[in-house]
Amino acid sequence: MGNEALAFLGAGLGAGIAAIGAGIGIGKAAGSAVEGIARQPQATGDIRATMLIAAGLIEGAAVIALVVCLLLATK
Repeated sequence: MGNEALAFLGAGLGAGIAAIGAGIGIGKAAGSAVEGIARQPQATGDIRATMLIAAGLIEGAAVIALVVCLLLATK
């Protein structure tokens, strides 16, 4: 197995771990937001806005991780 194959394998594993981490993070954020809305329906707008910002930051981190994996694979 050559170095190039190992680079692609590492990039694939890294991308998969980044996607799983992002999915878990967004799932926890959404679950907490739903719980918060259920407890205080009058704060729906604030909770939703905060959750969307957090989800965007999590997705941004995941995209950066994917780009780093691709850069390492094609180095």
